[in-house]
Amino acid sequence: MPDPSMPDPSMPDPSIPTTPPSAAAPSIHTTAVVTSRPDPSVTGQFFDITLTPIIPRQIKRYGRKDPQGKYVVYEVQKGPLDCSEELAPVQGWEPLTHPEGALFFYHVNRRVFTDADVRDPGTAVKISMAVDQAYEGARKADTFHASVELALECMEVDGKEKWGYYFADHDRRVIFWLEPHPSKYLMSNVRGVKRKSHVKYALESQYWRHVELFPNKRFLPKDVVVRLKEIVLYTQADSITSEKCLTPFSSDQVASILGLMDPLMSSIDKEHEHSVWIVARFMGQFCKDKFVNFCGQPGARLDADQSLYGDSDARPKTFLFRVTNIVLFGSPDAYSKALNNIWVDYTIVQRRWKIFINGLNSEWNGYTIFSTVMLAVDISFLAVPSVQTQTPAILVSYLSTLCAMGSLVISLVLAGQVNDSRRDSAKSVTLFMVGMSRSMLGLESLALMLSLPHALLIWGMLFFSVSLLIVIVRTSGAVTISIVSPMWAAMVILAAWPVLAANGFHMSHLGTWVIQHMSRSRLSGAAASSHA
Repeated sequence: MPDPSMPDPSMPDPSIPTTPPSAAAPSIHTTAVVTSRPDPSVTGQFFDITLTPIIPRQIKRYGRKDPQGKYVVYEVQKGPLDCSEELAPVQGWEPLTHPEGALFFYHVNRRVFTDADVRDPGTAVKISMAVDQAYEGARKADTFHASVELALECMEVDGKEKWGYYFADHDRRVIFWLEPHPSKYLMSNVRGVKRKSHVKYALESQYWRHVELFPNKRFLPKDVVVRLKEIVLYTQADSITSEKCLTPFSSDQVASILGLMDPLMSSIDKEHEHSVWIVARFMGQFCKDKFVNFCGQPGARLDADQSLYGDSDARPKTFLFRVTNIVLFGSPDAYSKALNNIWVDYTIVQRRWKIFINGLNSEWNGYTIFSTVMLAVDISFLAVPSVQTQTPAILVSYLSTLCAMGSLVISLVLAGQVNDSRRDSAKSVTLFMVGMSRSMLGLESLALMLSLPHALLIWGMLFFSVSLLIVIVRTSGAVTISIVSPMWAAMVILAAWPVLAANGFHMSHLGTWVIQHMSRSRLSGAAASSHA
């Protein structure tokens, strides 16, 4: 154990204050002053400290639960309230409040951040030993310099207490460890990472996550704010000119972010933790997007519907899906294509998902109105005296009523299911889509479900048309039927026209098809005559 009375070469040099970059390069360093740290030999407490590499994403700040106890009326003492005793540094650890409200601690001399409550004597000794061990390893590896700071997280691994750690390098804007570390959390399910220039974006994203978790006691460099503003300007232009832009933000959100840039300029070179948090939050998101989309790598994703792995290529549809697609008037195939465009490489762009969901909501609102009207028409039709004697017409009208009712109920059920937590965040949407893709039919099952309201409504209208035709044929004379029949045939042709055109079959093709078959018939007849 190092002698606390002697300078520690593994600790940050307190003679290098991180002042605003008036005489130095822009930095987001923390300030540093000299304080003392607890000595386990004095407290009589020694612990077996094990360090394990983590990334800022693994800090469980938002998952911690600390019950506050029962309701008690707090008695405020007389005189002005004085909180200086509670907020005073404890053995060099300064309690700080995150802009979101979380409490964390910062050792201003050793430049260490932690969420662990160092006001507990045992915790203070453990974390002091962990800091010594981490900085000693950094000194031996020759990776320590003045722009480096340490973060520690108390965690339980396989039933044993360990201290998760990482170093943040403010000059390079990355995090690093004292040993090789294959982190699945760092990869974020991104496959095919092969180059350092690629993984750098993941490390920078986690660096900004670190700054976002601990934004206090920092100055905001000008180059960072300018870089963020340039990224936001580009993102806004891309979202305006391209429907397939990769940004996860909507146009309104990008405009709102851009509106923050000018006010942030006033916080440059100042210790404003709220501004630091804002910049870190957005920089982390943009760096993560660059990593996911293979920015700067061969074959980088340039459009939101571009697959990097070939997983989203057109696959042969199952026989069941083909049959169902015909029965449901082609709606499943249309929804399947739309889903494959927003669910690319098992990732989703939340902006495109919201656009898709908003379109579904508009459709379902229309289907509920049409279904309600169809129900009213069917009930009224059944009440007509001349219909009540026509059993076939009544039977088909019942089928129309059931289809209209099914369309109405399914529209309401789907609207309720899709509009819940599944559209609140990209993570919840991804979990929902992964669950659907693992079903028997994959995403085709979701496409089938989404097509039911439209298809059932069409079937309801068709059954009503057949029922009306039965009544006309069985209750009208020859003159009426001769007048209605041509009009009926014309309506069938006009209704079938858009369906055929949507599937690539046009009237011009019909003439070509007739000529080809007539030519084949003539050739077959000529061959038969010559053979005879």
